Amino acid sequence: MASVETTPAVHRETRSPEKRRPAWSWLILPASLATGFLIWEGVVRLNQYPSFILPLPSQVWSRFVTILADGTLARHSLVTISEVLAGLAIGLGAATALGYLIAKSRALERLLTPYIVASQSIPIVAVAPLLVIWFGSGLRSKVLICALIVFFPILINTILGVRSVEPDLRDLMRSLKATRLQTLLQLELPAALPILLGGLKIGATLSVIGAVVGEFVGADRGLGFLISLGRGQYDTALVFVAVGALVFIAMSLYALVALLEKVLLVWKQEETK
Repeated sequence: MASVETTPAVHRETRSPEKRRPAWSWLILPASLATGFLIWEGVVRLNQYPSFILPLPSQVWSRFVTILADGTLARHSLVTISEVLAGLAIGLGAATALGYLIAKSRALERLLTPYIVASQSIPIVAVAPLLVIWFGSGLRSKVLICALIVFFPILINTILGVRSVEPDLRDLMRSLKATRLQTLLQLELPAALPILLGGLKIGATLSVIGAVVGEFVGADRGLGFLISLGRGQYDTALVFVAVGALVFIAMSLYALVALLEKVLLVWKQEETK
């Protein structure tokens, strides 16, 4: 009876430190943000910078409220978000499909690897003007730029994930006479998913950079266009607002992928407990 009663107590003792967090830990982020704004305010006032060099936080907030109220921020943000999501979807689909084929064929890897690596040596800012010339300054060129910038990290992670499957598990699937589709869905995809989602986290943040680069090259809308507009008019507060919106979009995409990872990999989290 003693062993039955003490076992749950041991489990409670070993797991309780992981679940409990100090109450003050939730204040770290707000406190750090408040400190940063205070330092920002102090630097501007101490050095008496004009607003076109470094505006006060209150000036940035006032500009944010203004373009939020008249719909300018929402309109341009929706354009950038649509470019990011479309490019991320295309890049994800192409990278995972090609990555799976490369992972299964060494001959295809030897054939395509030099071209894939060479394509990554070309800065996206050098390719973006060509895409704008070929496909126009509309949505299509921005989506292609986003797809290109997210393609490589997702491709590499897909190859690594598929090849991370243990040979013994593949032999087991063969002994059970599983089809290729069954092997893909029941073995390779679950095994590759942790690494694939890691690549998707990187791609989600890079896709925002791709959209902004495309909008810098040629666009009449989007957050990148707002940055260019604010820079040309010496409206530095507008630049700060647009950059803050881009940071918010990137962090939101990263958080969504992290949430997706938590949902899809719940079985892996249970194994580690």
